[in-house]
Amino acid sequence: MPTTADYKARLIARRAELVERSQDVESELDAHNSKDWEELAVERETDEVLESLGNNAADEIIRIDAALRRIDGGQFGFCVKCDDQISAERLELLPYTPFCKDCAK
Repeated sequence: MPTTADYKARLIARRAELVERSQDVESELDAHNSKDWEELAVERETDEVLESLGNNAADEIIRIDAALRRIDGGQFGFCVKCDDQISAERLELLPYTPFCKDCAK
């Protein structure tokens, strides 16, 4: 069973991946400046997908930061709503989750 330190290392690594992805998305969005209308339309569609990816990464970073604060505060692995312990299986899938499976419903 992973320790809190293991989860912290995973969360930090995942956060670094997401920050890098967000920077790549931002660079790609800044690179588009076509003058051709057809190319501009395709770029706009691509931008919408990239913006969605960037927003998803930002949301996950927020959840990871909250989990890291719970780790530092000694509250990691416990539901913020009912204070029950979060199952190891759930933490394995979603290490940043603040809720047990019952409260997440």
